Amino acid sequence: MKRKPIYVEIDMKTDMDKLWSLTQTPELHQQWDLRFSEIHYLPKVDAETQRFLYKTRIGFGLEVTGAGATKTVVHPKSGHRISVLRFGSDQRNSLIREGSGYWKYADGGQGILKFSTRYDYKTRFGMLGAWFDRLLFRPLFGVATAWSFDVLRLWAEKDIPPSVSIRNALIHALSVFMLVILWCYEGVVPKLLFPEAGELDLLRQSGWAEGVEGMVLVLLGIAEIGVGLLTLLFHKSRWWYRLVMLLLVILMLGALITEPQLMKAPFNPLTLSGSMIALCFTASLSAVDLPSAYRCVRRPASTDGPGLRSERI
Repeated sequence: MKRKPIYVEIDMKTDMDKLWSLTQTPELHQQWDLRFSEIHYLPKVDAETQRFLYKTRIGFGLEVTGAGATKTVVHPKSGHRISVLRFGSDQRNSLIREGSGYWKYADGGQGILKFSTRYDYKTRFGMLGAWFDRLLFRPLFGVATAWSFDVLRLWAEKDIPPSVSIRNALIHALSVFMLVILWCYEGVVPKLLFPEAGELDLLRQSGWAEGVEGMVLVLLGIAEIGVGLLTLLFHKSRWWYRLVMLLLVILMLGALITEPQLMKAPFNPLTLSGSMIALCFTASLSAVDLPSAYRCVRRPASTDGPGLRSERI
C-alpha cells in the first residue's frame, strides 16, 4: 500500500537562532510538540550525529518509547538549515516501526522564517496496521503536527508558552462544546420532543402566537439548534458571542416577564441564561491567540526539501 508522507509548513516572524533553540533543545521541544512526551539526548559519538531517546504517552497508562538520530546540514549561501532524522521503536505495541524525515528552516524574507517538516514511517501489524494508519492514525498525526507547529509559532512570535496555549485551547473547546450542547438541547428536548412539558403552556400564556403556538415552538426549536451549530462555526468570533449574549438576555427577560413564577423553579431562565452568558464570555476571551492546525500548509511545493533518504545517519 502506497503511503503519503506527512508534510507541514508554517511561516513565523522570528529569528533563526530563537527558532533553532525552541526546536533543537529537548527540554523546549517536548513542551510544544504533541507527538512527544519526553525527549533525551544521548552522549555524542561523533561531531555530526546526535542520538536521542523519546517517549510518547498514548493514554490509559500506556506509553511508547523509541530511539532516533539526527544531524544538521547548513547551506552556506542561503543560510537555510535542514535537520534530518531517523527514528523507530522496538516495542510491539508501537504502530510505527521506523521512519525518517527532516525539518527545514528557510528565510522567507522580511523577518519571516518558513519552518517545514516532511516525514514518513513504516507500520506494524500487516495490512490491518496499514489500513488503520491510512484511515485514522496518519491523518490525526498530521493534524497533531500542524497544531503543534502553531503552538510553536505563538511561542516564537509572541512569547506565549505552550502550556498557556494548550490550557487556553482546552478552556475554549470546553466552553464552545457546552454552549453547543445547551443550545441544541434546549431546541430539541423541550421544544421539539416534549413541548407539553411546559414550553407550550408558557407560549400560550404569553399570547404572542395565539392559535399557532405549536408551529412557533417548532420554529423556535430549530432556531436554537441553528444558534448552537453557528456557535461551532463562528467559535473564534468575539462579535458572535456578543450577539449570542444579547439574545440570551432577551430570551431570559421575555420568559420572566411572561411568567414571573419561573424564578421560583430550581433551574429557571435566570440560572440557565446566566450560565450560558458566562460560557460565552469565557469562549470569547479564550478565542484570542488560539492555536490552529489550519494555519499550516499541508502540501509541499514540487521542489521543496531533500528526499527523505537523501541523507544517511
